Amino acid sequence: MPEAGHGTAAAHHGHPSLQHHFDTLEQQRESSTFGMWLFLATEIMFFGGLFCIYLIYRRASLAGFAEASHELDVTLGATNTAVLIASSLTMALAVWAAQTGRRKLIVAFLVATISLGSVFLGIKAIEYGHKFHEHHVPGHHFLWDGAHPQAAEQFYSLYFAMTGLHALHMIVGICVLLALILPSWRGKYGPEYNNPIEATGLYWHFVDIIWIFLFPLLYLIGRH
Repeated sequence: MPEAGHGTAAAHHGHPSLQHHFDTLEQQRESSTFGMWLFLATEIMFFGGLFCIYLIYRRASLAGFAEASHELDVTLGATNTAVLIASSLTMALAVWAAQTGRRKLIVAFLVATISLGSVFLGIKAIEYGHKFHEHHVPGHHFLWDGAHPQAAEQFYSLYFAMTGLHALHMIVGICVLLALILPSWRGKYGPEYNNPIEATGLYWHFVDIIWIFLFPLLYLIGRH
């Protein structure tokens, strides 16, 4: 028993990033990945509820939702879609760089991902600004000249709720990526240990996938 305890202690001193409650880095990595997948499962249920609400209200007023959707800027929405797809690529490359021990490339791809995420948020802020200017924000000042004002207000309530929560997830992701830059530059992540970057990559790809569903649902309704 003393020898076994000594061996376990030695294992924990084998790598500075190995936490005391894990026996090996591989076990730590698997636990980290499993934990992130569990977290993403709860996020899927959260956004899934919003998607269900959206589909119920859309079914109740197809014409009204289509009318409101046509006031969204498809060009800006499509641009943001392309930006997020590009950010998924740079995030995947950051994970690859960490797995292969390319310190400078890790930082470069993290910065690129942050930049693309910031572009997305900037475009979304422009869109929100347009909606405030046009009085398409649900509430006492909501104005609608079309044939379905009630359905339009319902649409924009869901639009702001869904895209706003998505943008919040983007902001959280960017903050995490910023926190990874300095340790990456110092060489903390490499082939042996890259759990934080890999887990963040899973989160980032999830946020991108949510937008891939939001874009057609919100921007392309009834367009021919």
